[in-house]
Amino acid sequence: MRIFSNFDEIKSAVGTEIGVSDWIEVTQDRINQFAQATCDEQWIHVDQERARREAPGGTTIAHGLLSLSLAPLFIRSVMGLKGLRNTLNYGADRIRYLAPVPAGSRLRGRITVAEAEDVPPDGLRVNYHLVIEIEGGKKPACVAELIALHYR
Repeated sequence: MRIFSNFDEIKSAVGTEIGVSDWIEVTQDRINQFAQATCDEQWIHVDQERARREAPGGTTIAHGLLSLSLAPLFIRSVMGLKGLRNTLNYGADRIRYLAPVPAGSRLRGRITVAEAEDVPPDGLRVNYHLVIEIEGGKKPACVAELIALHYR
């Protein structure tokens, strides 16, 4: 865990990798709960029998958005910022899903500070480059440029 004491320390970290999270398992139960919460219950995600018969990998796969939804967990697990009042999700510039995530896979996030800019009066806009890796995978599950507004 890397702890930043102030905004200047984050700004000085631009262009550097700030950490790699622990692995988290994407279970079928997690996929099912995500499907129910988002009303995206396509068979490739939730029908294990059909996936066994028809899916290219013979198993269900996680929603791309489920993988991306783990971004706050990945980022908070590798960094902290002292004196924060709150942080807001400001959006994303780029998101690409490069490989499917079979049920039972383990994912982790690799985080780099790509940009940091002061937002008066008490904010800092940070662009994080996130690579979501699949344990044992040749390609990442997802690559994203995420934007957060930190306020002190």
